[in-house]
Parts: sequence; C-alpha cells; structure tokens
Amino acid sequence: MNEMYAEWLVKRKAPAYTLVLKIVMGILCVIAFFLSISPVFGIFGVIILFAVGGAAYLVFRNSEVEYEYLYVTNSLSIDRIYGKSKRKKAWEASMEEIQIVAPTGSTEARDHETKDMKVLDFSSQLPGAKTYTLISQSGSERVKVIFEPNDKLLHCMKMTAPRKVISQI
Repeated sequence: MNEMYAEWLVKRKAPAYTLVLKIVMGILCVIAFFLSISPVFGIFGVIILFAVGGAAYLVFRNSEVEYEYLYVTNSLSIDRIYGKSKRKKAWEASMEEIQIVAPTGSTEARDHETKDMKVLDFSSQLPGAKTYTLISQSGSERVKVIFEPNDKLLHCMKMTAPRKVISQI
C-alpha cells in the first residue's frame, strides 16, 4: 500500500492588539507585585499577584499561534499550536468529505460556496500569502477552510484525488 504523507507548519500573524495587551499585562504584574509586598493589602495583594500572573501567562502563551497541516494517506488534519507548547486539534476531514481544494478567490472555489457555510481561517493572514480554499461537507454541514499548503501537501492531495485539487497557475 502506497502511503502519502506531508506536513507543513504556518505561523499566524499576531493581531496588533496583542502587543498592547502584553504591555498592559506586564504593567499589571508590576503593580500587583508592589501590592503584594505592601502591608496594607497583606494576603489580598498576594492573591492579586497570583491572579494577574496567571492571566499574564495565558495571554503570553496564547498570543503566538501556529497551524500544522498534516496529510496522511486519505486524511487532512489541522492542529492549532499555542505558544509552541500546547496543541489542539482544530479541524479534520477525509478526502471523501472534501469537495474541492482551489486557490482562494478562484472561480472553482466560488462555485462551491454557499451562504450558510461555516468559515474557518487557518492561514498566516500575511499579505500576499498563497492561500487555498477547501470546501468539505460532512452530513448537512458545509465548511469552508482557508489554509496555506505547501507544494508537497498539494501534490499528495492531488495524487489521492486529482479532480478535487486545482493547483495555482
């Protein structure tokens, strides 16, 4: 049996507000530290320090997001990786469920779109990135996935289902 395997990692561009949020969390941590050593606040200052420290940890960890596309034989899965440490499955489908994979904005992709589709964006959101639109249907649920595959991933998908994958010219 001939197995197809390809993986690709894409780092998502951080939104502009994350830098402001990180600065605010840093300032809150400094203020909470001074509150914790103040005799006026006592134990409440320490509790505030731990709460703000925990919130800062979550903000810093979840502000960096990467997507890993993994294609194995007949299945494509996309995982979301937070802070290069926590992995969470974001989406998965087999080639039987996938109707089309085409460059974003192409007529082939627009022909398969409907108004009631759920849209998932797993791209880097960088200007000028080569994104593809994948449309799948599982039961009555139609999903539009925007992602950035590399050539190897597209080639593996095209070898499995040549009529469903339209390559960019």
